[in-house]
Amino acid sequence: MKERELPVPPHFIPDKTGEVFRVEYEKLSRSASEWSGKHGISPSSKDEFRISLILVDAQNTFCIPGFELFVGGRTGRGAVDDNRRLCEFIYRNLGRITEIAPTMDTHQAMQIFHGIFFVNDEGEHPAPYTLISVEDIEEGRWKFNKEISGSIMYGEDYVESHLLHYTRELRKSGKYELTVWPYHAMLGGIGHALVSSVEEAVFFHSIARLSQPDIHVKGDHPLTEHYSVLGPEVSTGPDGRPLNLRAESLFQKPAASESIYGKLGDFDAVIIAGQAKSHCVAWTIADLLKKAVAGDKSHVEKIYLLEDCTSPVVVPGVIDYTGDADRAFAEFSEAGMHVVRSTDPIETWPGIKL
Repeated sequence: MKERELPVPPHFIPDKTGEVFRVEYEKLSRSASEWSGKHGISPSSKDEFRISLILVDAQNTFCIPGFELFVGGRTGRGAVDDNRRLCEFIYRNLGRITEIAPTMDTHQAMQIFHGIFFVNDEGEHPAPYTLISVEDIEEGRWKFNKEISGSIMYGEDYVESHLLHYTRELRKSGKYELTVWPYHAMLGGIGHALVSSVEEAVFFHSIARLSQPDIHVKGDHPLTEHYSVLGPEVSTGPDGRPLNLRAESLFQKPAASESIYGKLGDFDAVIIAGQAKSHCVAWTIADLLKKAVAGDKSHVEKIYLLEDCTSPVVVPGVIDYTGDADRAFAEFSEAGMHVVRSTDPIETWPGIKL
C-alpha cells in the first residue's frame, strides 16, 4: 500500500553506513522480492503520484571516514549519519519513491582542480585546498604544467589562455576561487563507488519496485570543475567556443543537465539529498532553481531538500562552509522550495498527495 510507511528491512545495519562492504546482490534480490510481496508493494509504473529521489554524489570518496574528501561537517560524522538517515528514509518510503537517480562525481588525475595541473617556478605543485586566483595566474605564481598537455589533448598555449579565462569567469560568477582538491572520486577506484549501504538500498528499491536507477556521471572534463549536476562551472574556452563536453550518462540517455531538470516535468515531487551541502548539492539546487524560474515557476514547489541527509564541507582549521550552505538553503526556501527532514512522515510534507 503506497500510502503507508514501511518498516526498515532486517538486512540494513545502521552502524555500517561508514563502512565499505560487498553488496550481496543475489541474496538481496530474493529478499527484496519477498519484501515486496509481504508488504503489497506495487511496481513503480503504477504510481499515480510520482516521486524522484536525486542522490548527489553519495560516494565513498565523500562519505566514508578516511577517504579523500570525507564530508564530516562540524560534528565530524556528517556524511555517515546523513547516509544512515537516507537509507532509513528510502526503506520506510520504498512504496512511494518511484525512481532513484544517483549522480557520480567522476575524475582522473590530470584535471584543472588537481595539483598536478599546476607548477610554480620552483617546480612545485599546489597543495590540496590551495585557492588559485586571477592574480595568481596573471602574475605567474601558478602556471600550467606543460608536461601533461599531451595527456589531456589540449595544446599548451590554449590551456594557458584558458586558465586566465577560467579564473576570470569564476570571479564573475561570484562563486569560489578555483580550488585545488585532493585527488578524489577517481574513475575506476574504490572512492568512486557508491557508499555500500546506499548502493544496497538503491538496489533493494530497484528490485522491490521494478525501477531501474537513473545513474549519471559528471566532472570528467579536464578543463572545468563540475559541482552542479546540471552543468560545469565554466562551459566555454578562451576563444568563446563551448568546451567539448561529452554526454554525461553511462547508459546513452540524455545528458545529466537535461535529464535531471526534466524530472521537474516528469515527476510530481523531486527530493534531493547527498554531498556536499555547500558544493555539489547547493549548486545543483541553485541551477535547478534558475531553470525552473526561467521555465515553469510551478516546478519550484516540486522540490524537497532533505536537510538532515546532507552536510557542508568542513576541514577543521582550514575551511568551514557551514554558513554558506545554510544561507543557500535559506534562499532556496524563500524561493518556494521545501526544506524538510527525512524523519518527518512524507505525507505531512506540503504538496505531497499519496
